[in-house]
Amino acid sequence: MLDVRMIGRARGGVTGMLAATLLLAGCATAEMGGGSVGGGGDAGGSAAARRFQAVRTSPPELRAFLYRMPKGADLHSHLTGAAYAETYMRMAADAGLCFDVKALTLVAPTAQAPCGDAKSARPGAAAAIADSVLYPMALDALSTRDALPVSGYSLHDQFFATFGRFRAANSVPNSTGDLLAEVVDRAGRQGERHVELMVSFGTGPAAAIGKSFPWTPQAAADLAGTADKLIAAGLPALVAPARQEIDAAEARMRSVLGCGTPAARPGCAVSVRYLQQVSRTQSPGPVYATTLFNALLEAQEPRVVGLNFVAPEDNPVALDDYDLHMRMVAEAKRRQPGTNVALHAGELTLGLVPPERLRDHIRKAVEIAGAKRIGHGVDVMYEDDPQGLLRTMAGRKVAVEINLTSNDKILGVSGKAHPLPVYRAAGVPVVLSTDDEGVSRIDLTNELQRAVEEFGFGYADLVGLARASLEHSFLPGDSLWSAPGCTPPVREDSCRAVTARSEKARVQWGLEEALARFDREMAGVQ
Repeated sequence: MLDVRMIGRARGGVTGMLAATLLLAGCATAEMGGGSVGGGGDAGGSAAARRFQAVRTSPPELRAFLYRMPKGADLHSHLTGAAYAETYMRMAADAGLCFDVKALTLVAPTAQAPCGDAKSARPGAAAAIADSVLYPMALDALSTRDALPVSGYSLHDQFFATFGRFRAANSVPNSTGDLLAEVVDRAGRQGERHVELMVSFGTGPAAAIGKSFPWTPQAAADLAGTADKLIAAGLPALVAPARQEIDAAEARMRSVLGCGTPAARPGCAVSVRYLQQVSRTQSPGPVYATTLFNALLEAQEPRVVGLNFVAPEDNPVALDDYDLHMRMVAEAKRRQPGTNVALHAGELTLGLVPPERLRDHIRKAVEIAGAKRIGHGVDVMYEDDPQGLLRTMAGRKVAVEINLTSNDKILGVSGKAHPLPVYRAAGVPVVLSTDDEGVSRIDLTNELQRAVEEFGFGYADLVGLARASLEHSFLPGDSLWSAPGCTPPVREDSCRAVTARSEKARVQWGLEEALARFDREMAGVQ
């Protein structure tokens, strides 16, 4: 498990310089991520804010500024979708996989269908990389780059099709560790302090137990009794092998990144945790077994900090079983009260599904499943009593993970049609995240730039979003802002106490130190 290296210094005391920076940056407390948008909150006394104002109308300069700006956490990122197509092609070439030209999919060779040369129907991945026609075709097929000419259908369908197309590369030895190394290092190079990656450690065997279980109306009516039977069928025995999978993946990641050596790459300084995925398009048995297993794994493995339901929310199975799924999550939480839940909900819009399907997914994720974070939440204003729902989310501090590029590509929702300003005006905590940066061909810096250019965010808004992302992370321990002396003006003894006992507070303090250094750097480029 990786951790932020610099944060130990926070235990030695709080500098006056940092306290001043907290005030200049417009520091609030844990509620950051809500409120108004615009340049008026830019905390003009900050050198970084002044530099931001100077470059905000120049996209190239703004990109460079935002790339260097310290960031908090990416809380909504699917590991397999975060890797770029180029990475999958290299992995496929190293593993001797083929690229099926007709299906636009990476596949393993067989005795009956070996990989051929660049002119064949199934060239080897290495041959495809070397071919000036096949390589762009493969990159387009494994991402949303120039998607329409390749697929001939919508970006929504192209987006979700990519996961099946690069799945074969995810099955080769060391693949998870290699993907972790890429994604975590990209985060480190952009100044991110923490990532929570959606993964599937041990979920295959768990789903298999659920698949073998006969699902009946009685099983759905008695979820508690059904859970007893699934657990008795062997779910607890799968925890240890899953933990070993995590060990192996992280060992590979550390090796690739050179952690602990003089050549350590930036990813070594990033805190990493995992959200276990449940595929919502499976039949009820596998969904429930995987949900229960993921809660069991989180209870015994500190690197796993929660669970999430994934796959297209508009899928017929996901739509028809939505209420059942929310009840399954609630029962898993009842059995394991410490389970953190972040749910994809409201990743829908008018036209993608009938309007009747837009009425209640976010509310049920919050009120039935007890989600602490909502992924996407795009259709919130189509819900029954949206204002009441917004008040509930604000009151419970349920954060919304905003994925601007993903929402644009999958749903066609962007700019004035996006509910980001609605959430902020209602006081609902929001964070910016990437969803699937490799599939979308973006990074977190790109999402910050979209927030500036499309919604008028100022520097203080971006700092507030960075702080909110760590505040609403599932890192253990008290928030830095929970101690009275750690809200401006800062009291050194109180901050030292909270950082000494809380991992979350230490990572938050690392962000504050980084923001202070960034402000000093920007003072030199005015």
